[in-house]
Amino acid sequence: MVCQVCGKKSATIHLTEIVNDQMTELHVCEGCAKEKGIAGLGQPFGLQDLLSGLVDFGAPLAGAGGKQAKSVVQCSNCKMSYEDFRKAGRFGCSQCYEVFKESLEPLLKKIHGATQHQGKAPTHGDESVKMKKELQDLQLKLQRAVQNEEFEEAAKLRDKIRTLEKGEAAGA
Repeated sequence: MVCQVCGKKSATIHLTEIVNDQMTELHVCEGCAKEKGIAGLGQPFGLQDLLSGLVDFGAPLAGAGGKQAKSVVQCSNCKMSYEDFRKAGRFGCSQCYEVFKESLEPLLKKIHGATQHQGKAPTHGDESVKMKKELQDLQLKLQRAVQNEEFEEAAKLRDKIRTLEKGEAAGA
């Protein structure tokens, strides 16, 4: 795609703006972007920037009933408040995760789509880890089959789960 300003160089910067449900796109080369003063070019964008951007800066830390907490919640170990986290984009210590768990769950769900780790299992190592992962996958499929009223499939999955659980119990 060619730069929409100079019409010569290849466009490497693509900006999209949505105002009143109208989308406008601008495709420019780096030189024209610098000339036009488009901010933020060439600056690294790290995880801290992402987290800071995703945290809801306008919402007060809510206590019971959704009202603003009268006392500021603070980590007893490092004395960091949630407001400090919102500004810095990272916690002060490992205990902060537990202290701010209630506020973190919506943020993690927004970032990852879930609040429980869904990563890959190691390809080598403990067979019990693989079996547990397979059981979790089968139980999830079973739930979906029941929700979709696919009872024959659900029965097959139930039987597979029972077989795996018996094998796990025998191996323990």
